[in-house]
Amino acid sequence: MKKVQITETVLRDAQQSLIATRMPYDDYEDILDDMNKAGYYSVECWGGATFDSCLRYLDEDPWERLRNLKKHLPDTRLQMLLRGQNLLGYKHYHDDVVEKFIELSIKNGIDIIRIFDALNDFRNIETALKSVVKHKRKKTIASGCIAYTQSPVHTVDKYIEMCKELKAMGFQTICLKDMAGTMSPWEAEHLIKGIKDAIGDMTLILHTHCTTGMAYMTLTKAIESGIDVIDCAVSSFSGGTSQPATETMYYAMKQYGIETGLDEDVINKVNDFFKPLKQKYINGGQLNPKSLATDAQALVYKVPGGMLSNMIANLTDMNAMDRFDDALAEIPRVRADMGYPPLVTPLSQMVGNQAVTNVLVGERYKNISKEIKNYIKGEYGIAPAPIDEELKKKVLGEDGEPVDCREEDKKRTGEDFKSAKEALGDLCRCEEDVMSYICYPDQTVKFLKEQKEKAERESVYTIEEIDDSAE
Repeated sequence: MKKVQITETVLRDAQQSLIATRMPYDDYEDILDDMNKAGYYSVECWGGATFDSCLRYLDEDPWERLRNLKKHLPDTRLQMLLRGQNLLGYKHYHDDVVEKFIELSIKNGIDIIRIFDALNDFRNIETALKSVVKHKRKKTIASGCIAYTQSPVHTVDKYIEMCKELKAMGFQTICLKDMAGTMSPWEAEHLIKGIKDAIGDMTLILHTHCTTGMAYMTLTKAIESGIDVIDCAVSSFSGGTSQPATETMYYAMKQYGIETGLDEDVINKVNDFFKPLKQKYINGGQLNPKSLATDAQALVYKVPGGMLSNMIANLTDMNAMDRFDDALAEIPRVRADMGYPPLVTPLSQMVGNQAVTNVLVGERYKNISKEIKNYIKGEYGIAPAPIDEELKKKVLGEDGEPVDCREEDKKRTGEDFKSAKEALGDLCRCEEDVMSYICYPDQTVKFLKEQKEKAERESVYTIEEIDDSAE
């Protein structure tokens, strides 16, 4: 019997795409024990923007969240998304930082690390792969991930060659990450058949979004063409900029006699739990109706769900939602100028923010963000196609040349850890705090200060209680 397994994304990418990763751990803790019995291939629950959101918005320690997830999901593989040399941030880190982050991620409960580079520059995922191999446990899987997009330089043959390269590097599985939901059924068929011929029985995974309305057709054709695992979201958090519905794909595959390993009663119970949460986020304004809609124009703009929800949030904060369509139209122009990078984090945010800036300022590239300048300088890797010459000159000057990002990444100085620990002082409780500071210094200091003050208040309150009762 043919088997296709499902990764459940509601705890990470589904809620990241729909509500900008604002779902606190307390909102879903009560359903985790049931999710452990569902039979998922994995539960994607960490990485991406969850780390930043825990510290910045939710008053949570991301490492504690991970440990709690592992406690409730001991029989289920926990999966995270890692941005290669960027880890979870927007810049490259030294190799020793990447290795330590992966060591701590595995130690705290991660089983599958899906590793990608925003430019598909695989030099930027080598260190992460080696670190996973070095620190792996019994269930640990290193999954090589390709950021899928369409452009004059992104062809079927090119993607097949990328998959061959990931297999040769030593990844155990390969994921095609269609972050904007622009992969068509025709493209899925030709891609997956070609890739499966090239990599044999190696597990191939497809991740897509419903943004353009293509996803269900694309997944169906992918299943016919030999895909092994698909990413889905519980139906109450599916659709729009999120993934196709878990229960729907289960039902469709069941009729075709395809084994999924899922327990139908459990996945329906999981959906029943999340239904009122969805309504809560709609009532509270976190879930914008735009994120639930189908927008076929994304086939032109190539905008992924998380990028769209963040752009909506930012324009709303600036009282500039009337410029939304103009900013959306500017995105493909900026992308072409930058050499057609796939619109995936951090490149999606960088391109999106620059497009918004161009529109609001009223002059293209009058203000160029620091991140875009660093990209043009070569600090993120090699662009898929040549960068616009005039834009390069604005940043590098007439005779400037980009740097080799990997030369800096390879420096193993240990200075990041030393300076981070010194900066934290008595706020530092463990290695995980040091790593949080390296990734997000301001947010980590603010969070740890608040945690310390809270602990001191609770300690005083407890002492007073004891004293009162003693009298």
